[in-house]
Amino acid sequence: MIPYVTVEEASFALGRNLTWLETVWFDYSATKSDYYLYCHNILFLFLVFSLAPIPLVFVELARSVSGWFDRYKIQPKVNYSLSDMFSCYKDVMKMFILVVGPLQLMIGIRSGLPLPTLSEMLPQLFVYFLIEDYTNYWVHRFFHSKWGYENIHRVHHEYSAPTGYAAPYAHWAEVFLLGIPTFMGPAISPGHMITFWLWIALRQIEAIETHSGYDFPWSPTKYIPFYGGAEYHDYHHYVGGQSQSNFASVFTYCDYIYGTDKGYRFQKKLLEQIKESSKKSNKHNGGIKSD
Repeated sequence: MIPYVTVEEASFALGRNLTWLETVWFDYSATKSDYYLYCHNILFLFLVFSLAPIPLVFVELARSVSGWFDRYKIQPKVNYSLSDMFSCYKDVMKMFILVVGPLQLMIGIRSGLPLPTLSEMLPQLFVYFLIEDYTNYWVHRFFHSKWGYENIHRVHHEYSAPTGYAAPYAHWAEVFLLGIPTFMGPAISPGHMITFWLWIALRQIEAIETHSGYDFPWSPTKYIPFYGGAEYHDYHHYVGGQSQSNFASVFTYCDYIYGTDKGYRFQKKLLEQIKESSKKSNKHNGGIKSD
């Protein structure tokens, strides 16, 4: 709870006038308890997860009308209906309420004034990504042990061809254990609630994009160094329970360092050779016909 009664009192304590955003935040949160504000975290997660995959839903449904998007679909033989995707969405939302919601309430987050500046948020978000990425890698590798996969992780791999709403679709134990790396950064380096919301939004959007099942050439994430992306993670789902490759959460450096991307790199090189050979063959055949 903000320890000021009026905007003037808050301005005096900070030694400056409140920004427009700080005034809005003050008007909304000044009389609300920290617990009440913390409950907004799960509501914000619901909002991001509900809205972010909607464009992918329309893309998937459009494939039944036109095959234009098939060129970007990584596994074009797989189709999902609206009921398939809505069923997945309902299952994930139940898990968020039962597992993720209580987990978020365990993190101490600053909710007062001043609001964080961009120069404060960016380093914290960078740390959050590094912590989550490294710890998630090892938890994910554990899930691909015989016991981990058969008892927990197989649920997530029910979607051998990922779709946006299936990004957090998993056994409750997996949701809990992988939630720890996600919340470890904010727990180690606590920030403001606004920073936490931005972190949750970026992490969810990244997971949805990675599980989208589409490799769009215009995606801005293609310009991020060491970023895995949809094609990279789709290989992991395609191989399924036998996969000992591409465990990366966001960035691929752990897979490269520990050698768990060799299968993917070999397959990609092989496909490129086949494609190049096919182009040469078509060009040669075309030349013969023209004679």
